[in-house]
Amino acid sequence: MNRGCTGRYRIQTTLGESVRAFIPAPLPPEPPVVLDGMLQSRLESALLALGRLDSITTLLPDTALFLYTYVRKEAVLSSQIEGTQSSLSDLLLFEVEAAPGIPLDDVTEVSNYVAAMEHGLLRLREGFPLCNRLIREIHTKLLSTGRGSDQERGRFRRSQNWIGGTRPGNAHFVPPPPEDIEPCMSDLEKFLHAEEPFMPQLIRAGLAHVQFETIHPFLDGNGRLGRLLITFILCHRGMLREPLLYLSLFFKQHRDEYYRLLDQVRTEGEWEAWICFFLEGVAVTAEGALETARRLVELFARDRQRIQRQGREAGSMLRAFEALKRRPVLTLPGMCRLSGLTHPTVSAAMQRMERLGIVRELTGHARNRVFGYLDYLAILNEGTESP
Repeated sequence: MNRGCTGRYRIQTTLGESVRAFIPAPLPPEPPVVLDGMLQSRLESALLALGRLDSITTLLPDTALFLYTYVRKEAVLSSQIEGTQSSLSDLLLFEVEAAPGIPLDDVTEVSNYVAAMEHGLLRLREGFPLCNRLIREIHTKLLSTGRGSDQERGRFRRSQNWIGGTRPGNAHFVPPPPEDIEPCMSDLEKFLHAEEPFMPQLIRAGLAHVQFETIHPFLDGNGRLGRLLITFILCHRGMLREPLLYLSLFFKQHRDEYYRLLDQVRTEGEWEAWICFFLEGVAVTAEGALETARRLVELFARDRQRIQRQGREAGSMLRAFEALKRRPVLTLPGMCRLSGLTHPTVSAAMQRMERLGIVRELTGHARNRVFGYLDYLAILNEGTESP
């Protein structure tokens, strides 16, 4: 539905140039989103896929095994959209302090994303509301170190920013002036908690994502935080018991369409087109996550059987294997801590699994060796190849 412009413009002078800053109208849209045949069908498909994803705990023997690396895959993908080049393996190596030659700013940025995500989810589990205070806390974690850490972390911006272009005058889009950030974010917070009018929670999450990206309330980190907000809303509203849905891969694969639809919402009020795209992303992403979980379960079962055929050495190998399922990139000391085995026993077990092709030593060093669970990493790395 073409509602026309979904906000108003204010003329601003930024860096000596006159620009039109866009101030979005509060949510929900007026007139309301129309759930016609196509949109209703997409909503039902997304809800069905999300329900299957939420039941993943019945498929996985230990959901934490999946969450540990899946959350990190999302961190890599979301940061890649912002221009980083780190891979999932880079991040896992960084976390075991064995990442020589990796751009430090890139991998630190991804690591901060993991910390921000975990902080937000912990606060929600503790009963803290999804509010602007929590959003600012998450932003503090997101920009705690490295690139962007000097950009007023944890505070709504006090200067004008812009998106695209080399300066305000040729920018693709200019978000609200700084004096409008607090009222815009206050309106968004009210929308997140509103019970009236009734609205499917997936629709609410899709609308809120666009509104946050349009407000662009921080000097840096808006894209990553806006993508995180989707998962936080679904967890906060009880749609997901665990943070299993992340749309960064879908947005990365359809980047041009994603940005085109955001613009179309602002200039034409085409919320339905955006919601249709968003719901497709939810369905595709949820089914993809479920398929990844199935493949991992099959991989674990297959490799466990291979190890069990190793005779009397199988006992220590299986204990080391269980540690690798929890952390697919490990040093030998880390393996000892997780498995409870001695260093010589772990070293021997890893050599045997290396001969089986289950693991590979990643550094090429004789000392301070790091091992990776190859097929596990290959499955999780899908889609994280740098664009």
